Amino acid sequence: MSPPLVSIIIPCMNEEKTIGVCIKKAMLTLGKENWDGEIIISDNSTDNSRDIARKLGAKIVSPHNKGYGNAFLEGFWHAKGKYILLADADDTYDLTEMPKFLQPLMANDADFVTGTRIKGHIKKGSMPWLHRYIGNPILTGILNELFKTNLSDSHCGMRSITREAYDRLDLKSEGMEFASEMIIEAARKKLRITEVPITYYPRLTPSKLHSWGDGWRHLRFMMLYNPTPFFSIPGFLVVVLGIFMTLTLSIRGNVQTTSLHSFILGSMLLLIGAQMIATGGYMKVYGIVHNRIDKTGLTSKILDYHSLELGLVFGFVLFFAGLVLGSSVILKWIGSGYGSLSEVGTAVTSMTMAALGIQIIFSALIISIFLLEEKDIQ
Repeated sequence: MSPPLVSIIIPCMNEEKTIGVCIKKAMLTLGKENWDGEIIISDNSTDNSRDIARKLGAKIVSPHNKGYGNAFLEGFWHAKGKYILLADADDTYDLTEMPKFLQPLMANDADFVTGTRIKGHIKKGSMPWLHRYIGNPILTGILNELFKTNLSDSHCGMRSITREAYDRLDLKSEGMEFASEMIIEAARKKLRITEVPITYYPRLTPSKLHSWGDGWRHLRFMMLYNPTPFFSIPGFLVVVLGIFMTLTLSIRGNVQTTSLHSFILGSMLLLIGAQMIATGGYMKVYGIVHNRIDKTGLTSKILDYHSLELGLVFGFVLFFAGLVLGSSVILKWIGSGYGSLSEVGTAVTSMTMAALGIQIIFSALIISIFLLEEKDIQ
């Protein structure tokens, strides 16, 4: 038996009021276009959704774990079609619009097609104001900027992709961030992405989305793929500000007077900035180890084993220099009969140097451990 031309994957979680309508629309469109197709319902329902879908001739699969991404991943695993269409079971996306998603693939004009509700028609009451004008535009804008895409609606749930293109992606996300991962991976693998305007309809049942929680999951996921704008660049700017403040006050020689608080603030900024840079480094190495980020250019050189050894050496030198400077302050304090400490600026400098040294040492060790994991995976 030859495989179907089209596989339609629909995740379902207690959608007994609408699952039947979605399946009937899909079947009607397949028949109208004379396409051989299969409908896969990736189901974790506790209501009658599964029975309704089975009676209408859909194939039922059950993900091992709950989650939007898990449902699609299970559906992809069972799909046999040359072209794969994704939609929701709540009838917010009209499955009679399938042709506009599949025709660009069949004409070899695109590898991946995603709908855009923003450029299409959003029915009254179908999308909350917060999602339409704040959440979706901001997250889509960040994704476009970070991954050089040009989309208007990165969270549209109706999409299509060729089987060949899907096999090039490395999709793993279990939750709502699956939507972002699919686009990021498509951009990373240089797939030809096309947007098509669609109509978006109101739900008949309460939404399962959690605005702030799901929004944070998407943002956190983008940070994993590209942490530099979120951590490394801001951290570098904070470090520069901290160095400028501390050096300026040190050169003026008035650290012991009214500028002491500014000097301490500068030292704190230096430490905070270093921690931000280190966090960005950890995330980037984690992304490389788990095939989320390509190990190229400057990143590849920094992660070289000898570069990490150099980091350890520099960290130890800075740490011991801070200890030596701090020791001189302690000796002067003891020599003065344990009176008031007059070397406050020097004491703050020594502690900052020691703390930075420790941060660099730990960062080098953590990154080297991550890279050992990378070798194990390879």
